[in-house]
Amino acid sequence: MSDITKSDKNFAVEKHPSFGETAFYDIDLPPFELYGVFRENGRYRRMPEKTARSVNDGVYCLHDHTAGGRVRFKTDSGYVAIRAKMVNVCKMPHFPFTGSAGFDMYEKKDGKWIYIGTFIPPFDITDGYESIIYTGNREQKELIINMPLYSGVERLEIGLEPSAQVLAPEKYINTAPAVFYGSSITQGGCASRPGTCYQSIISRKFELDYINLGFSGSAKGEKAISDYMAGLEMNMFILDYDHNAPDVQHLEATHYGVYAAVRQAHPDIPVILMSRPKFHLTGEEQQRLEVVRATFEKAKADGDRNIVMLDGAALMQDAPEEGTVDNCHPNDLGFMSMARAVEKAYRAIIMPE
Repeated sequence: MSDITKSDKNFAVEKHPSFGETAFYDIDLPPFELYGVFRENGRYRRMPEKTARSVNDGVYCLHDHTAGGRVRFKTDSGYVAIRAKMVNVCKMPHFPFTGSAGFDMYEKKDGKWIYIGTFIPPFDITDGYESIIYTGNREQKELIINMPLYSGVERLEIGLEPSAQVLAPEKYINTAPAVFYGSSITQGGCASRPGTCYQSIISRKFELDYINLGFSGSAKGEKAISDYMAGLEMNMFILDYDHNAPDVQHLEATHYGVYAAVRQAHPDIPVILMSRPKFHLTGEEQQRLEVVRATFEKAKADGDRNIVMLDGAALMQDAPEEGTVDNCHPNDLGFMSMARAVEKAYRAIIMPE
């Protein structure tokens, strides 16, 4: 088999970078601030292990994938390195490895988050890797590192120049997070890197903290997950599990109940209902859309004024033909289209005309 890296060095990934005299920091300790995940029983998780086990086997399997996990901090280091200890490293033929198992980094410049680079994982990793990104300057900067979408992380250390400062980041404008519940698309499949899933785009746009409760193939609207989400502090709720309901009847039996559980606990927050993000619907897909619409219409009839519905065509409006990798999971173009639709819906609630 030919080795493309011998012809094009830009495809080479350094497996064991030389850090020299580097100071490594544990992200669990100040001044680093961790969002979207928490540490429990030796690894980072999106929800408590006990709760995940009570929902279903798929949620339990996936709850320690770090989709939505972020580390924020300030530094004047000329480079940033990572040393990650990982578990459950996912490799899929239609999902970029930089998205399923990679970390990426953004810098805030003039009030806007700018992509700086990706900590690219070697394809043969089994339990973690090391990587480095050169920032190009020794100026004070605020950074965010996004964690893998479809892999688990036991430990993450950040390496900086020994003489560099490391300071606490700015706080999110909204301290309560948005909560996203849904399928593999919600979890982030098949974004090219963590920062390009639609929640991450929205988060950077609005300085909005969030929790990603997307569970690939396993979001089925059970009472256990509804009760858990209702008990979370949140400033927005996005309900998007159409793809994972086994059939139309299951979706019809559970959908309004999930909405109602969260709405009862949070009577005033924005709620966005979403059907599967697909521009062209046929057969059963149209029936599923009508179930989501029925929840929306009942909520409106009951007086809910802080609810918006987005159907698949609205979500994929900017990428009707080219927005997926397999006619299901969005690529980056599809996720950007979704982010724009959610942004518009969010603004419609918080800033009505």
